[in-house]
Amino acid sequence: MAHSRKKLDLTGQRYGRLTVLKPVENIDSRTAWLCRCDCGAEAVVKTHHLRSGHTKSCGCQNGLGAPRYALGLTYIEGTCVEMLAAKTVRKNNTSGVPGVDWWAAKSRWRASICFKGRRRYLGSYSQFESAVRARKQAEEELFDSFLQEVREGRGLDRSSCLDTSAG
Repeated sequence: MAHSRKKLDLTGQRYGRLTVLKPVENIDSRTAWLCRCDCGAEAVVKTHHLRSGHTKSCGCQNGLGAPRYALGLTYIEGTCVEMLAAKTVRKNNTSGVPGVDWWAAKSRWRASICFKGRRRYLGSYSQFESAVRARKQAEEELFDSFLQEVREGRGLDRSSCLDTSAG
């Protein structure tokens, strides 16, 4: 079944503590909305996150500037801390390395990385090992420094979730 291409107008609707004010620039090709929370703060939220109930406030219920917690996971700036720390490979991964896939149209390996809600293209490579190397370097530059900042005191009281020595 195909999805409808008709754009929804959510202006004026309420989702939890959020009231939709107006559409704003898309986030990764997804429609986004400027919303006002009952606390008075404004937040930009994707349509799907509003309609699914994933986002119900600006985050004020977690305390000012505090990380967001959902389903026992910690999200900071749109990034799941536990997923980064675990360094797991998803079940649907076909190359065995996150962010590396075969680009059949170009007959090359493609490397990319997602961080803080943005996908970054790292290049295409004739050799699998080169694509893996590019991905690992980007992980070190982005993920490792981010996790170190979190460990050093972004106000997380759940530091046990960042223990990467297990397993």
